[in-house]
Amino acid sequence: MTGSNATPYERITVSPIAGALGAEIGGVDIAAGLDDATIAEIRRALLDHLVIFFRDQRLDDASHKEFSRRFGELFIHPNFDLGQADPEIVRVVRQPGDERIIGEEWHSDTTMMREPPMGAILYALEVPPFGGDTLFANQYLAYESLSDGMKAMLANLKVVHSDIKVAGPHNKLNARRSSKIREDANWRPTESVHPAVRTHPETGRKCLFVNHSYACRFDGMTDHESKPLLDFLMEHGHRPEFTCRFRWAAGSIAFWDNRCTKHLAVHDAGPFPRRMQRTQVAGNAVV
Repeated sequence: MTGSNATPYERITVSPIAGALGAEIGGVDIAAGLDDATIAEIRRALLDHLVIFFRDQRLDDASHKEFSRRFGELFIHPNFDLGQADPEIVRVVRQPGDERIIGEEWHSDTTMMREPPMGAILYALEVPPFGGDTLFANQYLAYESLSDGMKAMLANLKVVHSDIKVAGPHNKLNARRSSKIREDANWRPTESVHPAVRTHPETGRKCLFVNHSYACRFDGMTDHESKPLLDFLMEHGHRPEFTCRFRWAAGSIAFWDNRCTKHLAVHDAGPFPRRMQRTQVAGNAVV
């Protein structure tokens, strides 16, 4: 189990959904406003379970952002900042016929930034009757299950993260999906270097920190030299026993710790639309 804190919850209920990570939170009406003690318990549940879920919520943009700000400053995603009136909320839309969707590869969010977001809060507005689930993977377990030799080899390795694969005019993603990103001629890739194994700033635990969408190569190595080990680590990081799967309903919320999880949106909604909205909470430099 992920949680190690034996202190009982007094203001919320916490029901794990899988052995590796994930729990549903009950007894909370987010739109009504929450006191500091309840927020503290929600944060503790997030640290214990890595991703937490809420059902039957009714949020407008203001209440979505107000709840998010209880955990930190809001992060504005550079590739979804298209000049809209409110860049703090990303509209995640999938329509029938879309060839691509946001997040269809295993990834942590926005890791090309020097300070990637600490988390994201995704709220479901309209969901298909089946399909469109989201999977999450525990990167503490991904690291802890590696051999001592692999851990020693990774200890001093750093990884170059770039958004070159997920944004910009060369990818032509806007022609294939409903959620749009920057594809203007002024777009330039953002690149940062992070440790292959990071230490979580709140729990102090080590976790694997590589992902398909952003990790390009090991710092100081070529793409070709990096590929065998990077491929192994990225596939290892979502072994089934490290994962949970969440089935959406309108009014559901997923709040994940971006520092120690990966996630994937399943592209299987067929003829049905899927409308979500997401905030991101600012984070710190990766160490």
